[in-house]
Amino acid sequence: MRAKPDYGPTLAVLALIDAGLGRKKEALREGQRAIELLPVEKESINGAHMIELFAITCAWVGEKDLALKNLEKATKLPGSLSYGQLKLMPFWDPLRGDPRFEKLVEEAKKPVVLK
Repeated sequence: MRAKPDYGPTLAVLALIDAGLGRKKEALREGQRAIELLPVEKESINGAHMIELFAITCAWVGEKDLALKNLEKATKLPGSLSYGQLKLMPFWDPLRGDPRFEKLVEEAKKPVVLK
């Protein structure tokens, strides 16, 4: 962080750490800043990853609505989350059982149709 304080991926990881430590306010601020620094419009792959990590951060700090909003965005981006990741990764445990999450998991089962 000292070397590159405005580097999105580092901030996204710091947000996850703060979420795990129960520092909700800091985690949300850092995760949002990571998205601002590396928007998907600027860098499609890493930008999508910032949204995914922010969704995890939000889930971990109990912000289900915000987590699901960002997770929905992330699942619509190419090369982002797969069915297996949503179904099996423990990151998403705080969202399991929520009908909105279960719907995203079911939608992720569908094959991707390239046009």
